[in-house]
Amino acid sequence: MNNIKTNWRWWICSLLFVATMVNYMDRQVLSLTWKDFIAPEFGWSSADYGLITGFFSLAYAGISLFAGRFIDWMGTRKGYLIAIFVWSLGACLHAVCGWGALRMASLLTLTAGTLSVYLFLFCRFVLALGEAGNFPAAIKVTAEYFPRKDRALATSIFNAGASIGALLAPASIPYLARLFGWEMAFIIIGALGFVWMFFWMSMYEKPSLSRHVNEAELAYIRQDDSPVGSETVAAKETSADEPQIPFLRCFCYRQTWSFIAGKFFTDGVWWFFLFWAPAYFSDQYGYRSDSPQAVMLIFVLYLIVTLLSIGGGYLPKYFVEKRGMEAYAGRMRAMLLFAFFPLTALLAQPLGVYSAWFPAVIIGLAGAGHQSWSANLYSTIGDMFPRSTVATITGIGTMAGGIASFAINWGAGLFFDYAEAQGSQFSFAGFEGKEASYMIVFCLCAVGYLVAWTVMKSLVPRFQKITE
Repeated sequence: MNNIKTNWRWWICSLLFVATMVNYMDRQVLSLTWKDFIAPEFGWSSADYGLITGFFSLAYAGISLFAGRFIDWMGTRKGYLIAIFVWSLGACLHAVCGWGALRMASLLTLTAGTLSVYLFLFCRFVLALGEAGNFPAAIKVTAEYFPRKDRALATSIFNAGASIGALLAPASIPYLARLFGWEMAFIIIGALGFVWMFFWMSMYEKPSLSRHVNEAELAYIRQDDSPVGSETVAAKETSADEPQIPFLRCFCYRQTWSFIAGKFFTDGVWWFFLFWAPAYFSDQYGYRSDSPQAVMLIFVLYLIVTLLSIGGGYLPKYFVEKRGMEAYAGRMRAMLLFAFFPLTALLAQPLGVYSAWFPAVIIGLAGAGHQSWSANLYSTIGDMFPRSTVATITGIGTMAGGIASFAINWGAGLFFDYAEAQGSQFSFAGFEGKEASYMIVFCLCAVGYLVAWTVMKSLVPRFQKITE
């Protein structure tokens, strides 16, 4: 037996990283083009954009409830492949919305602007249909390829793909839209997913079936399943051998509701920053999304998220290996620390009166806290549920996060239009009009993580593995 283990699990993790990066770039194309390219062409308001982003979140939520079950049923190899094909197709379809709206306007009584909203809603549904499979599949792969103590680190690495995608998006998408038109921006970014599909088919197999994973690495991966010296049993074990928890029974466990709470109170915060940050810098400081100032602000924002969030996966590993804590206790300790990061959002508007760089850095810190929180939150599923049910629980929690994201994005759009119309008659914390509405939303975002942690700790105060 070769005692030097291979490291194929990290190559698989790199595939998850790239898929998540593409996933978030596809989401960002709209947020980086609507304000300065699409809205002037079709007359969209903040409420129109809020409806579209909110609908995406709602569709994502509803589909996520079943996407995880689909991944568990189909398996990660085929399920992930189908998911990225569907969302890449949906991303590319956005490009024909303008053309379709203009053609249909001549046949229907609706204006091209109204029709464009409906067509974008359809494309966002297709995008959500595929993207809902990304995290259930990625978390399931992580549970397959990594022992419990390494899962938060692996999750933080592939989850950093979201930050890298958000980092690359402002540096590329506005320029693509300006040079080739906003339609080509959707097509070029959407096509990246089709390229990824080739590498996935070439590289992925379950650890026990992969020719790239030797016995030493397989024993390391399965160290939580068998006592030392039982490598043969561990090598043969796959998630297919484990009983799958019936779907409705999943809702009978406190662990499920703990994950639901963790997602519900926090996902909307991340999606709000993701979808509204470019519009915020445009509204508050007059920076077009393709201007050098806006590009640098968004780039630095997500650079902070990227650099700080990867370390978030290491912290529970430190608690386990250096402080001797049990994995779940170490993860919850780390999550409590990360829950304080978003409190910095309370200062975004007050300090923003001096320079746009203050909210850029502050939102970056809040985003880094979210990504670190999210990496550990996802890892709690693999801690407590059998691998055969990991994707199902991920999908259930993602549904809860999507519902919250729908509420905050759609509500923010309506709220911003209302506050802008009220002008000086609407005030909060020394701000008036739209500035006051941003301040209120930032306050809500700031406290969500501490609320989530408190609920999670109340539901599952200590580690308890579900075995049935």
